[in-house]
Amino acid sequence: MTDSDMLNLPDASEQYIVSENGRLRCGFTTGSCAAMAALASVRALLTGSFPEYAQIVTPKGWRACAEVTDCCISGSGERTASCAVCKDAGDDPDVTDGAKIFSTVTLTNDNNSDSVDVIIKGGKGVGVVTKSGLDQPVGEYAVNSVPRKMICEAVRSECMRHGFFGKACVTINVPDGEKLALKTFNPYLGIKGGISILGTSGVVEPMSESALISSIETEMRVLAESLKESKSRPVILTPGNYGTDFIKSHPEFDGVNVVKCSNYIGKALDFAVAYGFTEIIAVGHAGKFVKLAGGIMNTHSNTADCRMEIIACHAALLGADQADVARILGCATVDAAFDILDESLLTSSVIKSISRSACRHIFRRIKGSVPFKFIMFTNTRGCLS
Repeated sequence: MTDSDMLNLPDASEQYIVSENGRLRCGFTTGSCAAMAALASVRALLTGSFPEYAQIVTPKGWRACAEVTDCCISGSGERTASCAVCKDAGDDPDVTDGAKIFSTVTLTNDNNSDSVDVIIKGGKGVGVVTKSGLDQPVGEYAVNSVPRKMICEAVRSECMRHGFFGKACVTINVPDGEKLALKTFNPYLGIKGGISILGTSGVVEPMSESALISSIETEMRVLAESLKESKSRPVILTPGNYGTDFIKSHPEFDGVNVVKCSNYIGKALDFAVAYGFTEIIAVGHAGKFVKLAGGIMNTHSNTADCRMEIIACHAALLGADQADVARILGCATVDAAFDILDESLLTSSVIKSISRSACRHIFRRIKGSVPFKFIMFTNTRGCLS
């Protein structure tokens, strides 16, 4: 596809998604940046000058276009070109937004070849994989498979356009990568020394649910791989910081791996089964875990907020009078609802009933394939169930 043909495609940085926060602008990934910078470097080597802008077609089918900066050509014979593209995360709160992604390319001509062999390496600020289970094998630079394909396609298309055959060595550098990586999941995933070059679509969609679920899956896959030699592989699933604080205060959880699954409890249960964990311990604040009693496995309030309806229903079944049921339905927090139940001494019974219902839904979700524990708490009452 020619540059002019690409102009007919949607520009990634001019696309928007609609969320509760309004219209949020999309951007492009570090993988797209690396591919655009590699393309610009190849063009400079084959034409003698860098383009002012580089553009590619992302796997999503949108066009990514960015200014080319920090341009340099050096050497004689096997010449090398290097340039950068700045990451544009759009309105997504991405720690790599604005980071310069450099691609340094060396071309070696081979008159006997009719193809282009692309070799991709990492350099300063690009992490190295130290644990199995990730997209790349242990010891390899964390340039994921889709960005590698994007880089190869960009380099090959530019080489073929100018009649070059031989070897193209591409090295990706991110000068601030090591510092930025400390603000990402990389240290926990076993990626050392820098960021990952990522992106399955080439496009950053702000507050992407699929991206968060993907990161949860990746963490669980890596964890499962690290435990594959162990007969016992328990995992604690908890939505967030309330859960991790509760877990830290209970020594019986020491040594058990914890995965924060945000609101995606159902997906986390699926991953726990798929990756062979031998026991699931679900630990969560009642503000979220009450919803499980209604079979709600995505506990975000935008998806469903039936906390009071669920508590009121179980209270009614256990003998709460109509006035108390109505008061519960008017509560804003589960603690306030439990305070009402305290008056009729029904709190313990209602919590047990809710917990049994939640366990039935969890059992159904995991198809009874893995033993599990269900632990529900509030910050004021402590452990409830």
